[in-house]
Amino acid sequence: MEKKMYTVQIGAETRKYGEGTAYKEIVRDFQKNYKHDIVLVFADEKLQELHKTLHKDCTIRFVTTADEIGHQTYKRSMCLMLVKAIYDVTDHTEVDKVRIHYSVSKGYYCTIEGIARLDQRLLDKVTARMNDMVEAGLPIRKRTVNTDEAISLFGRHGMHDKEKLFMYRRVSKVNIYSMNEFEDYYYGYMVPDAGYLKYFKLYLYDEGFVLQMPAKSAPEEVPEFVPYNKLFSVLKESTRWGDMQGIETVGALNEKITRGDAREVVLVQEAMQEKKIAEIAGEIASRPDIKFVLIAGPSSSGKTTFSHRLSIQLRANGMVPHPIAVDNYFVEREDTPRDENGNYDFECLGAVDVGLFNCQMQELLAGKEVVIPTFNFLTGSKEYNSRPKKLGQNDVLVFEGIHCLNPKLTESLGDENKFKIYISALTQLNVDEHNRIPTTDGRLLRRIVRDARTRGSSAKRTIGMWPSVRRGEEENIFPYQEEADVMFNSALIYELAVLKPYVESLLFGIERDCPEYVEAKRLLKFLDYFVGIGSENIPMNSLLREFVGGGCFNL
Repeated sequence: MEKKMYTVQIGAETRKYGEGTAYKEIVRDFQKNYKHDIVLVFADEKLQELHKTLHKDCTIRFVTTADEIGHQTYKRSMCLMLVKAIYDVTDHTEVDKVRIHYSVSKGYYCTIEGIARLDQRLLDKVTARMNDMVEAGLPIRKRTVNTDEAISLFGRHGMHDKEKLFMYRRVSKVNIYSMNEFEDYYYGYMVPDAGYLKYFKLYLYDEGFVLQMPAKSAPEEVPEFVPYNKLFSVLKESTRWGDMQGIETVGALNEKITRGDAREVVLVQEAMQEKKIAEIAGEIASRPDIKFVLIAGPSSSGKTTFSHRLSIQLRANGMVPHPIAVDNYFVEREDTPRDENGNYDFECLGAVDVGLFNCQMQELLAGKEVVIPTFNFLTGSKEYNSRPKKLGQNDVLVFEGIHCLNPKLTESLGDENKFKIYISALTQLNVDEHNRIPTTDGRLLRRIVRDARTRGSSAKRTIGMWPSVRRGEEENIFPYQEEADVMFNSALIYELAVLKPYVESLLFGIERDCPEYVEAKRLLKFLDYFVGIGSENIPMNSLLREFVGGGCFNL
């Protein structure tokens, strides 16, 4: 019987392919036209893995490792190959668990629990095994099982985090990925075989190692490993705290919630954050020369609420704090720099009147009275209608803004007068031992909820702006994070369970034909892992109140 032929539109080109042709075969015909590896396709705007096959006329768009979705697919697939390699070169009875924790440098920090010793010799064996799989192009296969079967399967494999995770899933089917006999679950799509996973390095670090991978901007280059020791220390501390509470993964959190322990989880986590803020305030109070507290962090880190909570703790230490947003020092709207698209670039340092800021801070240090401006975002101008400030012996200015750790912002101020704080929502929770939750996902969900509540913005608009926000963070915030005197993790281990009921309806409001739909669908699938809880037990001064509302601060 003659095979039925279908018309495939790819850009300006039209081709004919037989029914059942895998997208991987179509990709082979076009890969030479692309600089980077094609790892997924959009078929009629539906995202598909390359093992899927053609069954109708369609329009195809390619996704490469230089695209965000493709880059995440590469990293996710690399994790599967890494875990497989570790089990291949070790005695399975020795390894209790391989944990992929969080981002470090341009890779993931991982640990192997149960083995007697992790050293360079073992890491070299793992690297060699991974390279063998790449050379062989070992297939990554996918099959679908019902949820009960998945629970039983992962129980037999000793992957108890996954076993617990699926006990709380409402979906009836689970996708299982495998390489030879090794089976695992991953949240998101995969490349079709190990031949795509050529670029990686393994570095011993702390008690584990780092799987270093390319950045999206250079998908064929593995950058040198550059440890961010302060950031790593905060991440490790948060993970240790979660482990001590018995909440390493989403399944463990769901178990706490369903057993009626949600209120205790909330209150203990909030108490921990309050303790940390009190410790920071005590350190500032112990240094009498400090007059400027500078708080920086990426979008939706909770900088504003943190600055107010820190101010309360500073008062408890006998100081007189004055919280001020650096945004009040924006240049006049017509003087704001523009980006490559001709739009105002409010994220760059040039959008801040650095000269005025430094001049006023020097005058305050000299004992002079200064009128701090208030920026009117409607008129695009600074206004000088607040009461004059003069620094007394116990006064301290608490600034928050994205550039606060950039030395150029405070270039005329002595280091002895500055205390720098980096704040970010560094999610300590993972889906399971092999599926990490990117910190950017938590911040994006926070921002979707806050934008809808305070600005009337749709989830579609927030998601659409997010790549631009992320680029601004990469340029203006992350390079300076290690400049901080202290780092504060604003993520709350329970918060995604609280955000779930707020954000789901907003994400469902994005139409299927919108470019933002794919991201909305991914986030909805992610939220489906969580058992939702209400916000009634969240304290009024919680950082989460900045996003869900009902807080005690006038933000």
